[in-house]
Amino acid sequence: MKNKISFKIFNSLNGQKEEFNPCNPEHIKIYACGPTVYNYAHIGNARMAVVFDTFVRTLRIFYPKVTYVSNITDIDDKIIEAAHEQKVEISSITEKYTKIYNDDMAELNVLMPDIQPKATEYIPEMIELIEDLISKDFAYEKEGHVLFHVPNYDNYGKLSKRNRDEQIAGSRVEIAPFKKDPADFVLWKPSNKSQPGWDSPWGVGRPGWHTECSAMSKKTLGLPFDIHGGGRDLIFPHHENEIAQSCCSSANIEDPTSYAKYWMHNGFVTINGEKMSKSLGNIILVNELTKSHHGEVIRLALLSSHYRQGLDWNEKIIHQANILLDKLYEIKFLLDDEVVGDTSKANLDIIANLADDLNTPGLIAELHKLVKDFKASNSNKSEIKIHLNLISQALGILQDDSYKKISEELESKIHALILKRKLAKDNRDYDLADKIRNELLDLGVEIKDTSSGTDWNLKS
Repeated sequence: MKNKISFKIFNSLNGQKEEFNPCNPEHIKIYACGPTVYNYAHIGNARMAVVFDTFVRTLRIFYPKVTYVSNITDIDDKIIEAAHEQKVEISSITEKYTKIYNDDMAELNVLMPDIQPKATEYIPEMIELIEDLISKDFAYEKEGHVLFHVPNYDNYGKLSKRNRDEQIAGSRVEIAPFKKDPADFVLWKPSNKSQPGWDSPWGVGRPGWHTECSAMSKKTLGLPFDIHGGGRDLIFPHHENEIAQSCCSSANIEDPTSYAKYWMHNGFVTINGEKMSKSLGNIILVNELTKSHHGEVIRLALLSSHYRQGLDWNEKIIHQANILLDKLYEIKFLLDDEVVGDTSKANLDIIANLADDLNTPGLIAELHKLVKDFKASNSNKSEIKIHLNLISQALGILQDDSYKKISEELESKIHALILKRKLAKDNRDYDLADKIRNELLDLGVEIKDTSSGTDWNLKS
């Protein structure tokens, strides 16, 4: 580790915050479940991407090497349905929305994962996994389906903490007559002529949703790896099923940590206090949000609540993020010419909150303190610049050198118009004063008259 700060993670598997002890401190390996690509990404998808991007950025400050894998699900019944409705090839849907997802996340400064595996590229590995589970009597074939037999795995439910009845009730699918047990889940299912399919020992078919991540994580990272993440809604059944598949195949059946050592899950996003859903018509798309808000404002708003807690998306948190970001960029630009020493020797205590289970609200409080310190007459500008650079590296903000930065020519014009407006007001020519205010608004400048003069700033 690059410093002595203790790194802690809340492990969903054990239900408590633990000191992070990686499998290999020289190479941290993390896998997070990515989107199913059949539509535009919404703010809930963005929260997962921003949270784990911030976590990976933080890990890279504390550890010498980090490999981050986040997959794309490009074979799913929802994708098939969308392709049929639009009368296009499935690849047209998946390629289109994969690009849109990556472009949208780039607007939020989400870095591309080191590896972004697509499910359809790992079908042989999935078939191999399923064959292994059948050979070990953890899975069986019935009517062209292959199912995992849950009663044969004693540790099933360790992650979700669900009992037998809750497992069946929460499995999300109807109980098919060919199941040996109601809790059994599909590893492989048959495809008809209108559905995509691959040759397999059980006929032409396609993998079940849960199968893909077990196969892709093993292939890309090896077992065990350090951290598996995703949204809280994936704990059951998706992540529970991953553990079952992997521990009964390549990992240790007695030890769930032989697949992934730590599990992290981010909370849900609500919209003005309501659950986001199609029926309520309140699904907020990233593609629409970025048309009216800078990507870093959205990113900072997504990080304003602790990742494990719910986040209520509303205009207030966007406004607060906008104000703070404006102040931080103002400091960044004012410190452009400030010469700093060796930044590699920066005191990492400034981002200690992030090492404590990614406590972003705690770090945002430090940012407010940094703004206050900057305004102090005796502030150490060099130290503030070093800290600001480190925080921006970890949080993924302050990356846009064009953010509200204006030319000297435009700034001179703004000051001249403000002076002209003041003279108009002094002469009681309020029509002219209003005209100048509107001219400033057209330039993207908002003004506010105070007892000490006229303040101005660029509109968001």
